[in-house]
Amino acid sequence: MVSNVIETQNFCRQNAIAMIDFKMIDIGGRWRHVTIPAERLNEDIMQYGIGFDGSNYGYAKVEKSDMVFIPDLSSAHIDPFADVPTLTMTGNVLVIDPDGNKPFGQYPRNVALRAQEYLRETKIADSMIIGPEFEFHVLDHVSYTCTPNTVAYHLDTAQAEWNSGREDRVNLGYHVPIKGGYHITPPHDVTYNLRSKMCQLLENWGVKVKYHHHEVGGPGQLEIEVELGEMLDMADKTMIIKYVVKNAAVADNRTATFLPKPFFSEAGNGMHVHMLLLKDGQPVFYDEAGYSGLSREAHWFMGGLLKHARSLCALTNPSTNSYKRLVPGFEAPVTIGYATSNRSAVIRIPAYARSPKSKRFELRNPDATCNPYYAYSAILMAGIDGILNKIDPHENGWGPFDCNLYHLPEEERKKLSSLPRSLDEALDALEQDYEYLTRGGVFPKELLDRWIKLKREEAEAINKIPHPAEFAHYYDL
Repeated sequence: MVSNVIETQNFCRQNAIAMIDFKMIDIGGRWRHVTIPAERLNEDIMQYGIGFDGSNYGYAKVEKSDMVFIPDLSSAHIDPFADVPTLTMTGNVLVIDPDGNKPFGQYPRNVALRAQEYLRETKIADSMIIGPEFEFHVLDHVSYTCTPNTVAYHLDTAQAEWNSGREDRVNLGYHVPIKGGYHITPPHDVTYNLRSKMCQLLENWGVKVKYHHHEVGGPGQLEIEVELGEMLDMADKTMIIKYVVKNAAVADNRTATFLPKPFFSEAGNGMHVHMLLLKDGQPVFYDEAGYSGLSREAHWFMGGLLKHARSLCALTNPSTNSYKRLVPGFEAPVTIGYATSNRSAVIRIPAYARSPKSKRFELRNPDATCNPYYAYSAILMAGIDGILNKIDPHENGWGPFDCNLYHLPEEERKKLSSLPRSLDEALDALEQDYEYLTRGGVFPKELLDRWIKLKREEAEAINKIPHPAEFAHYYDL
């Protein structure tokens, strides 16, 4: 859209833009923002940046917490949700230094940038291409409370089957059964038009949509899948997608959540990540003679992911709620292994991706509570470790598992390794297995230490709270 200050100023005048909004990323993966009048944008901002207090963003302390945000003008887009015409953009964060401002190594975009540089330095490939699948729920109502005498939440959507008997409002009778939502059509699919609006907004913002549909979950579970793209660009687009989905839902008087497991006994929300490597524009993962058409490098990459799967979860599934999704019976992976067309394994090789340039596999455990820059970078670093050390997944007993792993006899299942069952388990794994992340200076050790500390504090606080199910099981003892 624009590439320099003069172009940006002209664009603002021509489009009556009154405000410019700068969006930064905190350690947890949420956008924060600061806004200036459009006429205040000048060359000084591009050179010296917008100052802010980085200690409030959750990162490990540096000598001084003062940091500066440098906008990336090429990321500029008119914010479709602002009442006052606003141009919004992202950028990078630097630490103020007497010898010249330096990139802040813990900042998510800087981690992803360094991961890409490291990939090129290894000569394995030039880029990692990924395609996340975004599952989420759109609801009509959400309320929750957590006080000393009340712990409760209430979620509702008119389409859910539990509303089939409602007499206190107009009831048209089209309700979706539990786990009965996959690809349903209107009139059951009441969010169809909203999803199309979301996809139009995304296309206008430069996010190419592959398709959208209703997902398995009866009470409003949806999916938007996007076209594959380069890793850092897709991390930026992940932030845009979550922003658009949430704000478009609110504009429609609804609410959207990417929470991995909002409903008990229903399908959860994952963020499966498809991936492949390119070198000199050619696919690295294709070999017609290999298992499922995959090359040695692809198998080694999978081997790295599977070897580090448990520690990866601390970054790809970083919420206590994540592990309520990673349970058998809901098409969510539990077993550390790989296979073709098998949704019960951590890595699935899509049978439909047959051409050399589309040959890929997907990692099925991630969810959208992750910071996408950290998650995608960690996935890349695990895969690089697999290729550098030639970690063969078959030789390590991780498959291929061309069977439904949920239906294995108990004795056979005990022989398999599994993903962590809690956030604490994942953090334990990360404490013991992190060196593959720090290679090449990609993940600063102080960032990982800070991440583990913050996430342990989260888990400890949540684990201390009495759960309503405990009253159902134990109140009368």
